[in-house]
Amino acid sequence: MLTINTSELSPAQLQNYLQYAIAPRPICFASTIDQAGNINLSPFSFFNLFSTNPPMCIFSPARRVRDNTTKHTLENVLEVKECVINIVNYPMVQQMSLSSTEYAKGINEFDKAGFSMLPSTLVKPPRVAEAPVQMECLITEVISLGENPGAGNLILAEIKLIHIKEEILDTEGKIDQAKIDLVARLGGDWYCRVTPENLFKVAKPLTTLGVGVDALPHAVRNSMVLTGNDLGMLGNVEQLPTDEEVDAMHIHPQVKEILDATIGDAGNRERELHELAKVFLNAGNVADALKIVLL
Repeated sequence: MLTINTSELSPAQLQNYLQYAIAPRPICFASTIDQAGNINLSPFSFFNLFSTNPPMCIFSPARRVRDNTTKHTLENVLEVKECVINIVNYPMVQQMSLSSTEYAKGINEFDKAGFSMLPSTLVKPPRVAEAPVQMECLITEVISLGENPGAGNLILAEIKLIHIKEEILDTEGKIDQAKIDLVARLGGDWYCRVTPENLFKVAKPLTTLGVGVDALPHAVRNSMVLTGNDLGMLGNVEQLPTDEEVDAMHIHPQVKEILDATIGDAGNRERELHELAKVFLNAGNVADALKIVLL
């Protein structure tokens, strides 16, 4: 394993490692305005949701690595403590990228990138009409993390109004994860797209207490077939099945076929049972998969 001392790398080298490793990152597409009324629109991937009560986002316009200068977005929010965070989806990703061009102060990136300005309700900066979600925010604090090239500036933005396009909502009025078509930043020029085909769910153990992987037999924990994800699913059950429930699996047709074919061959029996359990796990049948590996 490669071990790197961060103090021995240049900011550019360190930035490369970090942005490839800490990904995907959501994109804050921030519209801001200065006291003279100059509008700026710029994307930042150092961004996330940090609180819901109060509703707070944080994004960070870092000092430029190459020349240690600051960005217009930072200068604007220090003058006018308001912004709109526009959420980026796939239909607008190329225009969003174009807006990151470092145009001179006073050049409106809405015009350069071909976006439509939509008046905000509470704040001065306009919204991006094409964005599926637009959040009007008040800046509560700006925290400088240093004066060196690459140093971040944490902008704490309290969300006051949320505008959501109705076409991304489900029948209950909630955002449909498959409809919003989000994109996120990776390292370098790489992005990723959240499509229905690559969405999956992982059950949160919020109201349950999983038995844990350590409660599984040694042979299961050290299986040559089951992955860490498989063990996580097995360890997330609330209780182990009873001996009677495990014994009942002997008559399951697929289990019986393996048991009959591997009499006297314990190694292959374990492997084939674990492979069958993996099939059950992939189908979402954790309860029976657990019974199989406990046979």
